[in-house]
Amino acid sequence: MHQSLIDHAAAAAADQAPPTATRRQILSVGATLSAGALLVGCSPNLMGKVLSVGAPHDFGAFGPFVKIAPDGVVTVISKHIEFGQGNHAGLAAIVAEELDADWATTRVEQAIANAGAYANGMMGIQGTGGSSAISNSWTQLRTAGASARAMLVQAAATKWSAPVGEITVKDGVVSHAKSGRSAGFGDLLAEAAKVAPPQAPVLKDPKTFTLVGTDRVRRKDGLAKSTGTARFTQDVHLPDMLTAMVAHPPKFGATVASFDATAAKKVPGVVEVYQIPTGVAVVAQNTYAARKGRDALVVKWDESKAETRGSEQIVAEYADLASGKTKPAGKIEWQGFDARGDAASAAGGTAVVETTYDFPYLSHAPMEPLNCVAIVNGNKAKLIHGAQMPTMDQIVTAKIVGTLPGAVEVETLFAGGSFGRRANFQSDYVAECVQIAKKVGKGRPVKLIWTREDDIRAGYWRPIVHHAVRVTVDKDGYPATWRHRVVTQSIMKGSPIGGGKLDETAVEGTKGSPYLKATPVVDAQVLTPDIGVPVLWWRSVGATHTAFVMEHTVDQLAHAAGKDPVDYRRELYRRAGSNRHLAVLNLAADKAGWGSPAPAGWTRGVAVHESFGSVVAQVAEVKLENGEPKVGRVVTVIDCGTAISPDQIAAQMEGGTCLGLSAALYGKIELKGGEPVQSNFDTYRVLRHGEAPTVETYILPSTNPPSGVGEPGTPVIGPAVANALLAMGQPPVTSLPMVKG
Repeated sequence: MHQSLIDHAAAAAADQAPPTATRRQILSVGATLSAGALLVGCSPNLMGKVLSVGAPHDFGAFGPFVKIAPDGVVTVISKHIEFGQGNHAGLAAIVAEELDADWATTRVEQAIANAGAYANGMMGIQGTGGSSAISNSWTQLRTAGASARAMLVQAAATKWSAPVGEITVKDGVVSHAKSGRSAGFGDLLAEAAKVAPPQAPVLKDPKTFTLVGTDRVRRKDGLAKSTGTARFTQDVHLPDMLTAMVAHPPKFGATVASFDATAAKKVPGVVEVYQIPTGVAVVAQNTYAARKGRDALVVKWDESKAETRGSEQIVAEYADLASGKTKPAGKIEWQGFDARGDAASAAGGTAVVETTYDFPYLSHAPMEPLNCVAIVNGNKAKLIHGAQMPTMDQIVTAKIVGTLPGAVEVETLFAGGSFGRRANFQSDYVAECVQIAKKVGKGRPVKLIWTREDDIRAGYWRPIVHHAVRVTVDKDGYPATWRHRVVTQSIMKGSPIGGGKLDETAVEGTKGSPYLKATPVVDAQVLTPDIGVPVLWWRSVGATHTAFVMEHTVDQLAHAAGKDPVDYRRELYRRAGSNRHLAVLNLAADKAGWGSPAPAGWTRGVAVHESFGSVVAQVAEVKLENGEPKVGRVVTVIDCGTAISPDQIAAQMEGGTCLGLSAALYGKIELKGGEPVQSNFDTYRVLRHGEAPTVETYILPSTNPPSGVGEPGTPVIGPAVANALLAMGQPPVTSLPMVKG
């Protein structure tokens, strides 16, 4: 993004800035956009104000989150994308509860891209992730609903000359019992628009909720998705639109040395071939022509700076680093993330458990491969796609076309999954589409399509991770010293929304673990070497590996001490003061019948883990079939604070469990000489319908604010299965996936 444009954005933002924001602060935020970064530590409100310059901001009388039509229909504006997790229903229910709207006629509409109005309160930019859609919107949307209700009540009181305290609202109808008057929301719009929104509207006592927390809160998108009327990127068909596919290098870090497009241009329907920063793009009249044209390309790749190591070599290097056999290269250093007592003593004594764990690269592999529609006309740009991080997409697009981020229009559609893949700092597939659309120019729409093979092989995977754990115990068999080493790539390196030197995503779930809190001596460190493979958060991020390591290690300690794994955990939670962990564990054990015989041929395993503010316990019943684990019944208990939609929470536990089980049993991307081996579901095996377990979900009652639901169910099933295998006499699982070959 040109500095003159940055200065313009900062100046425009300064004109709109609140009294507490200085022009110097805004200029400092704006200047960071030249590097495609955001200023860490900057006020989210200030950041959003700069990034939204040029964006539409003319909202209605009820603000950016609520619209009421003349027929009384309430539309809740969602700042979060819906890509399968069902958050639109929960977000709408929060507003409808405080507004006392008619739930049957409440609708949901996707917000425009405007970081000033719709920033995620936990990120400072507009985006969905970290299981934060409900939690970061809870107070915001309650306030929006309560404010709109107060305006309608005041309008009715004024119109009817009645005291505000005598006005009631129910199911979209405002009433005054003493006079017998009533009116629908639509009947009061003109009067309500004249009422100033209250700064601090009175919120309901949760004890009086009639919608939130009930089974009435069901998905609003179910019918459209069932009938095929829901709009995804593949459904976008615009006049004169072209379709593009990109030939990517076979190795990460390779670039185009030269290419011959002669044969590609002879394919009927191919319009043009362009070189872009990430490869060679074929633009055609339709998908078939684009695919055939790409197949006909002849590209020579410059691999002088490419990553050429294989997965086995990377794993071996990580193991040598963790053991101290080799020293970190360059400026990469070990970083402590948990320490207690005399850390040096954690290397001494007789270890009861001394082991390593290895986790492979994982592809997100959502059902809908990556795609995007871009329209570029000069320095004007519009994006149409499943935008998980609209603000990042705006920043990247603005740099390419030369405009203000807020001036980039983003129409966010439904997306068929993501698991984190659509949210990367480079907006990689979006940038490709914009680069191509810019070359096409003249406002002609371009739809970029990635095939399944593109999606799986092009990276941004969950990184390879290596853990080395050494634990000694006290006279009662509980941890006395715990030495822990983690080696993995940093996901947050260069992040515009990160902070501090330590990459928390690499150690979350180990750092702060109740097991470490219950251990007198702890020495835990992490190393994040650079590898030439693009990596990214994968559903539940650090917990994808830390939950497995902590829970499987604790089960091994329990077995070594001759103690029941549930009772062993209870004592550790007592020592750590982890009451939430204890509560979910107790309920899961009770519902699963822990302590009573499992069904014939089955063995039970347990695991408990906290992620994204929620605590999940699972008991899995497992048996071996043809040497492979078969999972039957899974009892799940979650403490996620206030439960907005119990039905959707159960659905997320079911889906998260299946994804976590798929990864634990089968998930693996391998590099051979720097090239990915897997390319589609024939080689990247995923859980099939017939392999899915029966998942029972129990929600622990809570009056705390809502916490994460989309991800916390994913990391627990793997260690629960491994612990069941341990209970049946199998050796500890030290590398994933469990099913080899």
